[in-house]
Amino acid sequence: MAEKILITGGAGYLGSTLTPVLLAAGYDVTVLDSFMFQQNSLADCCHYDSFHVMRGDCRDEKLLTKLVSQADIIIPLAALVGAPLCARDAIGAQTINAGAVQILCRIASKDQRILMPTTNSGYGIGEAGKYCTEETPLRPISHYGVTKVEAEAAVLSRENSISFRLATVFGMSPRMRLDLLVNDFVYRAMHDRAVVIFEGHFKRNYIHVRDVARVFMHGIHQFEHMRGKPYNVGLDDANLSKLELCAEIKKQVPNFVYLEAPIGEDPDKRDYIVSNARLASTGFVPKHSLQMGITELLKGFTILRNSHYGNV
Repeated sequence: MAEKILITGGAGYLGSTLTPVLLAAGYDVTVLDSFMFQQNSLADCCHYDSFHVMRGDCRDEKLLTKLVSQADIIIPLAALVGAPLCARDAIGAQTINAGAVQILCRIASKDQRILMPTTNSGYGIGEAGKYCTEETPLRPISHYGVTKVEAEAAVLSRENSISFRLATVFGMSPRMRLDLLVNDFVYRAMHDRAVVIFEGHFKRNYIHVRDVARVFMHGIHQFEHMRGKPYNVGLDDANLSKLELCAEIKKQVPNFVYLEAPIGEDPDKRDYIVSNARLASTGFVPKHSLQMGITELLKGFTILRNSHYGNV
């Protein structure tokens, strides 16, 4: 019998990429989502007999208890994602990003497996020239980062769990987001031909959304070997500053102009470089480069022309 997977927030940017991958691999998948963005990103999954969908709130403990009782694996994706959205709805961020995960950890049995994505923005501001590993102290700056660090602590306090500390995700998804840094800059390069950058020397790491789906599959397959630990998930060759990212985009959009503002601050203050060696030691290798993602996004933004594809 196929293993049963419960995904909260399964119709979002990550979930709408991951869910079809799991279904195609033969898993029985139940998605709980509020569909707060009126998305139809899972419409193409409805032909699977092994796909089940529930419209509801990930904080509803009675509903969660019923759904969790039927699951072998739990993947909590439901979250208010990004510093601006969490600043705008601080209570929602706390209760969804941290509180709902804490409920899951409380009601799940010790035998049920939890694989959770968090963010490597929890590292905050790193030391110059020094890579953040999974042993680096977490110093989140934004409310978003704080809530995700709290959720990770709850997940890793139980033995049967894995946490994936995701780099900034990019690439096309059925539930598209334009407010992610690479996606945003490529969209501006294509449609505005210009971007003004604040604190362009700030560095971060990047990963394609399809490699995020792949890392969850990898974690399921290698669970016994990987459980109980957090793993950074990013591209080793993409620890880039915002200015370096723009230079990569300009290689494919030659008339793209980017300028660094002499004054002003980026509200998202994270600045770090990341080592992904622990994940690599388990045999995981990303397949989608930053350059491939830029090419893909340029095709996608030929189709998408409006700004409702975002969280803010």
